[in-house]
Amino acid sequence: MIRTLLVDDHAIVREGFKRLFQGTGRYSVVAEAADAALALEAVRRRRVDVAVIDLSLDGPDAGFFLLRDLMHVAPDVLRVVVSMHDDPGVVLRALDHGAQGYVSKAAAIAELTDVLDRVVAGEIALSSDVRRAIERPRGFGLTQREEETLRGLLSELPPKAIAADLGISVKTLYRHRTSLLVKLGARSVAALPRIARERGLLLSKPER
Repeated sequence: MIRTLLVDDHAIVREGFKRLFQGTGRYSVVAEAADAALALEAVRRRRVDVAVIDLSLDGPDAGFFLLRDLMHVAPDVLRVVVSMHDDPGVVLRALDHGAQGYVSKAAAIAELTDVLDRVVAGEIALSSDVRRAIERPRGFGLTQREEETLRGLLSELPPKAIAADLGISVKTLYRHRTSLLVKLGARSVAALPRIARERGLLLSKPER
């Protein structure tokens, strides 16, 4: 059985997930948490294989911080987000913070176990509606700052060096990076060079 931690601030939602998992014969809910602090305590005290996390916990960014903290506290625990948000920017930010799967609450309930199965098998998995949103063609151009950020990312310099060169904070750099990923329909920073080549972006570096 795959030992599962449920992290959601609504008890009725956790109960629904428990019933779903019990019916699979593959997943066993060994712990529940209503907030990030309790989730971190749970993985310290119990053996957990996968955490199913709602982004909307006890603060606007609590779910993102929990994803990041789980990578440090319990790196072997797989992380799957289940959220009402299907905006590509939110999805990409969750993946950037360490999510290995993402399911919107609008998706069919069977998709949750499908995404979990794929994550357990070693994939980065998204529910079908989220995948379509990210892959939707983007018809708008890049701002000058986004072009500068793209050049920096393609240089393979570390984020701090890119931010210093652009005269912005690392947090602002990450915001521009997320915007780039969404506009270009890229699932990861590693995909940006290919997309830039395919679209003929940044063929020549501007004069300084």
